Parts: sequence; structure tokens; C-alpha cells
Amino acid sequence: MNGMDLRRSLQLQIDNKTKPLGALGRLEELALQAGLIQGTQLPEIHHPHIVVFAADHGIAATGLVNPYPQAVTAQMVLNFVRGGAAINVFCRQHGIGLKVVDAGVNFDFSDTLQGRDAAGLLDEKIGYGTRNYLEEEAMSREQALQAMAAGKKIVQELAREGCNCIGLGEMGIGNTSSASLIMSFVTGIPAEECCGRGTGANEGQMETKVATIRNVFRKHLPAIAGSPDALTILQHVGGFEIAMMTGAYLQAAESKMIILVDGFITTAALLLAVLIDRKVLDHCIFSHTSGEAGHAKMLQYLGAEPLLNLGMRLGEGTGAAMAFPLLQSAVRFLHEMASFESAGVSREQEVAL
Repeated sequence: MNGMDLRRSLQLQIDNKTKPLGALGRLEELALQAGLIQGTQLPEIHHPHIVVFAADHGIAATGLVNPYPQAVTAQMVLNFVRGGAAINVFCRQHGIGLKVVDAGVNFDFSDTLQGRDAAGLLDEKIGYGTRNYLEEEAMSREQALQAMAAGKKIVQELAREGCNCIGLGEMGIGNTSSASLIMSFVTGIPAEECCGRGTGANEGQMETKVATIRNVFRKHLPAIAGSPDALTILQHVGGFEIAMMTGAYLQAAESKMIILVDGFITTAALLLAVLIDRKVLDHCIFSHTSGEAGHAKMLQYLGAEPLLNLGMRLGEGTGAAMAFPLLQSAVRFLHEMASFESAGVSREQEVAL
């Protein structure tokens, strides 16, 4: 069945359920999209996962863009592995598998994590944080390619285990600054309009952050100006976790997965993936509008309509986890809701005037 025939068949199936046309609203759109992604009239969700990529950023050591110390990245990774973070709670609640990846944290976990805890952290460390992009390129081209390949490999392994629905999350003190720069380079929106408070900068810290991001943008603009290239942007202002997510998005689409897109930083990685292959968007369900300044503009640029707006800006993949039950409901009504014929329910009739 070709794409147009499948779309018509799915829409007919949705319209034939015991309800007025369109009465399930966005759930009907989700059901249609899930079927198109999986190429079937009866899509299913198997072994859903959220993968949280963590890494440090050289700029964070300066304190210019972040109120929290860089050490918080490693501390939060330990929290993820030990099950105490918000994403752990929501994944347990909704039956979602969770993988935590050390993409480039400035910490050696081998001395701290033992036994079961050690097994809970995937070691894909590219380096102990990126370089300070206020002074030089954040990473080498080889490191950017290595990180993207690692993200692809993780998704390939999940696909082999039967996962067909994935959400990505992140942790990295300073990574909202990297995401703001990526957003500006890709969309053309001025860097200061892309910049938000991140982990909670006060007014003074915010002024310093904006000025710093402006300076970084000007420094790297000559190398990136013109037609933006995802690899070049990553090399100059990216983070290892953002590069891994870029690769993960590309592989998830290639593996015909349903992708739940989280918030500001994960959407910045998606901007880069879309530069490489725009078809990735066909696989994406946008979970929520982050409270982080700039995310709504990112979504508008992508033509995306998120499911939720809860004022969340935590990251970690939490927005994706909160939206997952809506996707479940969309798929289940296709499977379990009666049709007019099977239920013996009369359809609406024309009323003679």
C-alpha cells in the first residue's frame, strides 16, 4: 500500500469509530501519524524508551552563562542512575525504559559507580567536556562525527531490542547557551532573542549570559555564515550531548521509530538533524512548549504544534514522558474502539430542511 492509500485507509478507519467526525481532536492526528510512520493501519508501541545524554561545556567553567556550577552535571547523572530524578519518576509511572549516556561529562564515574549502578550508565564519553567556545572551537570535526555515530549506535541497539518509540533528553550545565547559538545560526533569529534563563539566571546573570552569547556568535559567524552546515555548527558551538542527539534523531527516523521531541535543547539538536535530512520531521511528535525563552520560536520555525504547554523547562526528556500517555491513547483507540458497524450504532443522518 502506497503512502496516499495508507493515509486514506487510516483516515477512513479513524472516521468510522463510534464518535462524531474529529471528536477526538489531536488524538486522531496522532493516530494517523503513528500509522504513517509505521506503515500500517494498526500501529503499536513496543519497548518505548527515553535516552538521556549528558555532557559538560567548556564555557560553563567560566561561570558566564550558568548560575549552577559545572559539577552539577555529574551529580545529576548519578541521580539519574540511582533513580531519583524527575525523569526516573515519570518513566516508572508510564512504563518507559530509560537509558543514561555519558556523552562527555567532566567526571570519571568509574570510581563512583559500582555494580548495578555502573551498568545503568552507558559510557560513550567523547571527552571531559567541550572546549570553551568563547576562545576556540568547541570540538574537532572528528569528535563531532564520533558523537553523532555514538548516538546512532545507541538507537540501533534499541531498535534491535524491539523499541519503536523513543524520546531524547539531556543534561549539561551551560547547554542552553549552546542550544541558543545553534538556534540562532540555523534560524537566523538574533542570538539574544534565542537566549533564556536556563537553570535560573537572575537579571544580572542574564545580562552577562546574553552578552557572552553575542560575543560567541560574532566570533564563530565567519566560519558558519552562508549556508549553515550541521557538522560545522556542532564543531564550533555544539555540545557532545547535542551531537549525539543529532545522530540519534537521524537513526531513529531511519529505523522508522516514533520520536517524541522534548524541549529547548533537544529541539536544537533536531534543528541540526533536519538540516541533514528534513524527513526526520515526519517521525516527530512534539511533546510540549518549554518555558525556556526561544523554544516557541523554534517550534514555529519547524511548523510544529506541541501537545502540551505546562510551563516546564527541566529537560531530561520530562516533557516527552508526560506526552507519552497521549500517544498511547491514540494508538489504543485505533485497536480497541468499536466501529459503527461492529457496535451497531447508527451514523448521523442528513436532516431534511
